[in-house]
Amino acid sequence: MPPKPSATPRKQPKQERSQATVEAILLATTHILTENGYDQLTTNRVAERAGVSIGSLYQYFPNKQALIFALAEHHANEMVQLAQHHLEGLSDRTIPEVLRQIIKAALAAHAVNPKLHRVLHEQIPHSEVMQRLDKAKMDNLLRSFLAQRCDQIQPKNLELTVFMIERTIRALIHGATIDRPELLKTGEFEQELMVMLSAYLVKSDE
Repeated sequence: MPPKPSATPRKQPKQERSQATVEAILLATTHILTENGYDQLTTNRVAERAGVSIGSLYQYFPNKQALIFALAEHHANEMVQLAQHHLEGLSDRTIPEVLRQIIKAALAAHAVNPKLHRVLHEQIPHSEVMQRLDKAKMDNLLRSFLAQRCDQIQPKNLELTVFMIERTIRALIHGATIDRPELLKTGEFEQELMVMLSAYLVKSDE
């Protein structure tokens, strides 16, 4: 059985010119993936679309798998950076305020090129690449925040609570991104998710 092709880039761009080359290659990969699909993606087509020689492309990416891996990592990093921007300075907020910001952060993250997100999940499922899209987890923030407010929340098992909230937010927003993107264009989806999670998490005044 032949060895599995490496998905690791050959080298990292250091100079501004080489960084621009890699950005052009990843942008071309994005266009071909979203316009034509994974089966139509080849290194030759990417090089032609990016306006670089195939030799230049191979300096950084040895094969199609390495291209996809790097693109998914880049996409995930964009998602994480945007999510983190929404999650700054929450230590003194109330539980409902933090819940709302976490939902907003997840929505913002999934709004980063949703067409690419959909293609990566639909056409390249269950691969190592998909693990790169899992980096936008907010469980650490949730855990540290809720640990200081155990007397204000209904559930008693902190780890289970963090798992339930984080997975519910991620699964519903991911599902809407893939199957019902129109739901994300109004505030109703966000509001209903907020109501559901608040009912589960926050103690009643009664």
